[in-house]
Amino acid sequence: MASFATAELCDANPGLIANGELRVLQPIFHTYGHCRVFCGPIVTLKVYEDNVLVRELLETSGHGRVLVIDGGGSMRCALVGGNLGQLAQNMGWAGIVVNGCIRDIDEINGCDIGVRALGSNPLKSNKKGLGEKHVLVNIGGTMIQDGEWLYADSDGILISKSDISV
Repeated sequence: MASFATAELCDANPGLIANGELRVLQPIFHTYGHCRVFCGPIVTLKVYEDNVLVRELLETSGHGRVLVIDGGGSMRCALVGGNLGQLAQNMGWAGIVVNGCIRDIDEINGCDIGVRALGSNPLKSNKKGLGEKHVLVNIGGTMIQDGEWLYADSDGILISKSDISV
């Protein structure tokens, strides 16, 4: 993985920020997982209190991609737990960003991936298989498309139309 700092990416790309090609997600996420710094092309998923499609996507080869889950900001149950964190690591995903909750924090913190979520909740989600893959999602007022790039470190999360570097 390339070395980067989100602050440096912002400083080096003011034009991309001005025209909206580089966006900063609101600082609403907590940091989990062993990898505190991660980046990769985005795969989007929109679900609500149901994680069947989360598992389906994480069962595919990640190739260093980042799964961005729009869980509608629900704090009522977890969309990702320790088993899915381990699955994501085993399948080569770089990270997971959840606009919602996760659980099994100690297990996820032991996984060699990056995870960002709004918080934790011990309750598991529904298993109905409802949701949409590879769709435009809105997280904290930021529109995110499948195939864009995500960069995350201790300072925050950036979304870019394309792969960028300092």
